[in-house]
Amino acid sequence: MEEKTFNTEKLVPTYLGQALPLVFSMVVTLVYNLADTYFIAQTNNAPLVAGVSICAPVFTVLMAFGNVYAQGGSSLISRLLGQKDKESARRVSSFCFYLAILTGIVLAVPMLVFQRPILTLMGASADTLPYAQEYYSVMAVGAPLVVASFIHSNLLRCEGFAGLSMVGTVAGSVVNIILDPIFISVLGWGAGGAAFATLIGYLFSILFFLATVLRKSNVLSINIRHWKITGSEIGQIFSVGITAAATNLATSVTVVVMNQFLLPHGDEKIAALGIVLKINMIAQMLLVGFSFGAVPLFGYLYGAKDFKKLKQLLRFCLLFLCSIALVMTAALFLAAPHLMKFFIDDSNIVADGTVMLQWQAAGSVFAGIVLLLTCVFQATGKALPALLLSLSRQGVLFLAILAITVLVAGYQGFLVSQATADLCSAGLALALYWAAFRKERLVLKNTASAR
Repeated sequence: MEEKTFNTEKLVPTYLGQALPLVFSMVVTLVYNLADTYFIAQTNNAPLVAGVSICAPVFTVLMAFGNVYAQGGSSLISRLLGQKDKESARRVSSFCFYLAILTGIVLAVPMLVFQRPILTLMGASADTLPYAQEYYSVMAVGAPLVVASFIHSNLLRCEGFAGLSMVGTVAGSVVNIILDPIFISVLGWGAGGAAFATLIGYLFSILFFLATVLRKSNVLSINIRHWKITGSEIGQIFSVGITAAATNLATSVTVVVMNQFLLPHGDEKIAALGIVLKINMIAQMLLVGFSFGAVPLFGYLYGAKDFKKLKQLLRFCLLFLCSIALVMTAALFLAAPHLMKFFIDDSNIVADGTVMLQWQAAGSVFAGIVLLLTCVFQATGKALPALLLSLSRQGVLFLAILAITVLVAGYQGFLVSQATADLCSAGLALALYWAAFRKERLVLKNTASAR
């Protein structure tokens, strides 16, 4: 009898075995992101902090392109393994890796050519532009590394190697954390040093993942001769992958819009928002980790047409994520001023950031619902509802709500816009789930009636 990729008889332990390593690796990734922010913020130079914060959408855009192949590929591979089709999974994995590298190379060229207008569009002022350019130029050159770094960290989890995926991500993050103070402070490279440390960390992770695939994997491949796949498989990768990328791209756009709104209010508020978004990633990383940790299992169960266990897993995950979100919201509300003071000793930035952070955290429960159901749609290949959700909470719906709240209440409207968008997006997510899984509910109902 062929060995199963996942133990579906013990859903919760299997889910936690997949999710916890991912959450841990994301937390460590967050730590090195915060390390960049911490060492730069210690200069107490608001234009420097703002300049680096302005570049955050650059990383998000590169991550979006990486996720086209990482999440689109992992969704398809999970379903293929549920169908016991290892040969197709092998071809898909090779295709995703090499196309990610090629995509990074293609992106690097226009990023470098149009560097100044891009940074101006993202909200750089005359004071912050030199610092933003230092960080941006390094990240642009390293675009192929950033895009490729997401591939095998996702694909390895499809084969049940969540622990090795975690080790590779954590190892790269540790390298980054070690190099940050050396490059930023000791060598005095400033913003450019933070970017260099980040790229070296990504390179280390990629090398670890490649070695793991060669030594451990029975499914994944980095043989370029395996990268030929069918048109149908390409369509499935891109239909899911583009919806996953839409979330990252929408996030980049919203950050740019928020920076543009805050620009007339001064660099201090942009600096505060940059720190707030990094701190809020603590709650978001936990929610994202526990949501995406279930993707391989969701896809596997759906590929095997085991809709009953898929529903059981979803019910548990919803309750689990909402509980975590409530705890994180309370913690961030209470700790907001202390967290801001940890990063920067500027009373105005701390005061602005405290209020921003509390409002950013207010919609965490609703954000958790949106994230989990988006992952369910991606894992099961339901591209349209996944796309709609990806463009809601931090996309079209958010921008519409931001425009309305700012028009009505000005700066106060800006503060409440994200929490309002989270609430509306959660309602949309539940409605889309009810519509998208109608056929599966009928199958379950008919199966129960037959018994």
